[in-house]
Amino acid sequence: MENVIIYGAYGYTGKLIVAEAVRKGWKPTVAGRDKTKVENLAKMYDLPFACFNFDDQPAWDEALNDKELLLNCAGPFSLTIHKILPACIRNKCHYTDITGEIGVFEYIKRFNADAVTEGLVLMPGTGFDVVPTDCLSKHLHEQLPTATHLELAFDSASGLSRGTALSFVNRFRQESAVNAVRVNGVIEPRPAATPAKDIHFGGKDRHCGGIAWGDVFTAYETTGIPNIEVSTAMTEKDVRTIRMVSKLRPILKTRLAQHIAYRIIGEKVKGPSEEKRENLRTYVWGRASDAQGNEVVAELETPESYKLTAITAVLCAEAILNGHVQPGFQTPAGALGSDFILNVERVTRTP
Repeated sequence: MENVIIYGAYGYTGKLIVAEAVRKGWKPTVAGRDKTKVENLAKMYDLPFACFNFDDQPAWDEALNDKELLLNCAGPFSLTIHKILPACIRNKCHYTDITGEIGVFEYIKRFNADAVTEGLVLMPGTGFDVVPTDCLSKHLHEQLPTATHLELAFDSASGLSRGTALSFVNRFRQESAVNAVRVNGVIEPRPAATPAKDIHFGGKDRHCGGIAWGDVFTAYETTGIPNIEVSTAMTEKDVRTIRMVSKLRPILKTRLAQHIAYRIIGEKVKGPSEEKRENLRTYVWGRASDAQGNEVVAELETPESYKLTAITAVLCAEAILNGHVQPGFQTPAGALGSDFILNVERVTRTP
C-alpha cells in the first residue's frame, strides 16, 4: 500500500511499525520532523519520505493530499493530536495511532460527527494500548451482557520505550491523572497505584496497582459497562515508589523538572532489545461481573507488547483501507470484534 503515511516513523515503535508494514509489502511514506533520521529510515527500505514539524499545517496539507490513511506514532500524543487530527479531517484522511492516553481518546471522539460526514475512520489505540484489552473486554461482555463492572490487568516485562516514558512524564505537566477509573459511566482520578491487589493470571499470582490505561475510556465505548478499572503488575516497592513520586507532582510539572526528565529519558531509555521482543510474553486478565453476583473471567497471552503493537497497528490500518470499518470514531474491538486479537500469531485466549 502506497497511500499510507506513518508520522513519527523513526521513533522506537514507529520503526517497528514501518518494518512490519514493509514486511507485508507496503510502501508507506515515512515522516517526522528530524530530516536526517527520516532520510536514513527511508533509505533503509527504499521508501518515500517527508520532513516537517507536527504543527506545520501547510506541510500537512501537502503530505496528506494524496494519502488515505495516517498512522500517527508521534507522542506524547496529548501534545501532537490537536494539530494532527484537524489536518486529517481537513484533508479527508483516515486517522489511526498507538496512544493509550485517556485525554487523547476523549479529544478524538469529539470529531466523530465530522468523520462520519466525510466518510473517515478515526481509530486511536491500535497498539498494545489498547487492542488486546479492548478485545478481551468485548469478549467478557459477550459472555455476560448484564455486566456492570469490568476489571482488567496486564503484565508486560518489556520496560518502556522513549515515547512511552515521555508520555508518562507529560501527564504531570498536563494535569492528567496517573491513575483513573470509571464509576457509573464517569471517569474519576484515583491516587497512584490504587487499588493494589494480587491477581492470579498467566499461571501465577501477580501484585498489581491501578493505572490510567486507555481502556478506562475505550472499554466503555466498546461495551457500555459503566464501572471500569485497570491495573498492571508491579512489585510492592514499585507501588511505594509511584505513590511517592506522585506526591512530587507540583515540582515535576515545572519547566525545569520536565526539561531534566526529558533529557534523562532521551539519554537513558532505549526500549526493549530485539531479543526481548522475540522472547518475552505478555499476559492480560479480565473479569466482568453484574449486580446479581454473576461473573466471568478470561485471559490472553500475547507476544511482547511492542512487537504486538507493530502487528496490530498494521492490521487495523489494513482493515480500514479494505473498507471493513464504518466511518466515525471507533475502538479496535468495537469495529473489528472480540476475536480480532486472535488474528495475531501466538495469541491464546482462555477460556
